[in-house]
Amino acid sequence: MPYKHTASAVTQIQHASEACLATKEGRKGFGRAIFSCWLGTTIEYADFALYGLAAGIIFGDVFFPNMTPSVALFASFATYSVGFIARPFGALVFGWLGDRKGRKIVMMMTVILMGISTTLIGLIPSYAHIGIWAPACLVILRFMQGLGAGAALSGGTVILGEFAPPAKRGLVSSVVALGSNSGTLLASLVWLLVLTLDKESLLDWGWRIPFLSSALIAIVAFYIRRHMSETPVFERYKAMLAEQRLQSLVVSEHQQVTDEKRRFWQRTKAFWVMVGLRIGENGPSYLAQGFIIGYVANALMLDKFIPTSAVFISSILGFLIIPISGYLSDCFGRRITYRCFCLLLVLYAFPAFILLESREPMIVIPTIVIGMGLASLGIFGAQAAWGVELFGVANRYTKMAVAKELGAMLSGGTAPLIASAFLSFTGHWWPIACYFSLMAGIGFITTFFAPETRGRDLNLLEDAI
Repeated sequence: MPYKHTASAVTQIQHASEACLATKEGRKGFGRAIFSCWLGTTIEYADFALYGLAAGIIFGDVFFPNMTPSVALFASFATYSVGFIARPFGALVFGWLGDRKGRKIVMMMTVILMGISTTLIGLIPSYAHIGIWAPACLVILRFMQGLGAGAALSGGTVILGEFAPPAKRGLVSSVVALGSNSGTLLASLVWLLVLTLDKESLLDWGWRIPFLSSALIAIVAFYIRRHMSETPVFERYKAMLAEQRLQSLVVSEHQQVTDEKRRFWQRTKAFWVMVGLRIGENGPSYLAQGFIIGYVANALMLDKFIPTSAVFISSILGFLIIPISGYLSDCFGRRITYRCFCLLLVLYAFPAFILLESREPMIVIPTIVIGMGLASLGIFGAQAAWGVELFGVANRYTKMAVAKELGAMLSGGTAPLIASAFLSFTGHWWPIACYFSLMAGIGFITTFFAPETRGRDLNLLEDAI
């Protein structure tokens, strides 16, 4: 059932998103917001996808050349996990700024931070030139990348959710997932081109091209976001706060800050529900698009073009899967759509690894494509609007970003590392399949504790639960 509104709630929605879309300028601002969120998320996620593919394909040879393939894969994914450790801190800092200063300014800051850190990764000398300082620099820049990513995806989701009309919020919010998919597509396309180089050129300078090329696109994304409008929901919230300050001049600024902190921590159920939902999505997602890529290329010793081609095909299909997922969440509700994806992921894990063991490209590629279609595309499209609707307007950006990135750190950021450890210690895939099913199961169980929020008024101060 859709979220039930009071008469005042319906008026608030009309005054925020629908009133904005009733004017030509408002529709223009809405279109600009969609494009800027898509492009910015594309760049930000391309940066992360570039690193994920590089960790699975090339970083072991460049930064950890003296290790065995399994240990080098583990070390590469260890540096990969550093970005996820940084993401909750970035979510807290930039989320707080987004709730106080506005969504727009934070989105400008994050795209520049990620653009700079990704470009600098492409300038790091290899282990052969500077030894241990090479992976050390990689860790530092990966941490910077994670700080920016901690608020980037949540910021884009909040902006689109607060711009979108309630009836189409799931579909519109899924544009952020389309941006992440576009970033994965861009990263896999660049890597497919780079992998045509001979091995010596690839290890010497070829692997740097994807990272250095992100600088130009980041500048374009910053320019577009600079001319983006603030969301109508946040503008209405600022106007409400201004009115309250005029009516309550006797309340000290210190008391207002204390009240805001109390309201932030007063209700935390929605926060922990978002963490659980994120674990169910992010863990399987990064196993599907991160670890399995490295597993196929390094452990199964298949040609690197095979997993990279699978990522490329998945990204193409994502432009169909993601909006369908968002549309289904508008039609049938956020909860049932998400629950179905989690259940399919639980059922996918063991058959997937059995099929990968065949080492047949015509079997391996569809297996990876199906996994990414469920874990990295479909469920991500259904999550976007649900996350926005779970939280009240006062602390939406902060709570949503921190919850999502905490869940990502506990699942997606550590999943390839833990899976690599399982592979190194056991030499078999079955513990990894169990781990995959466990995380998807956490998301499945969490849906039974989460409310159905379809159509909720985003100007409400309190969380949905």
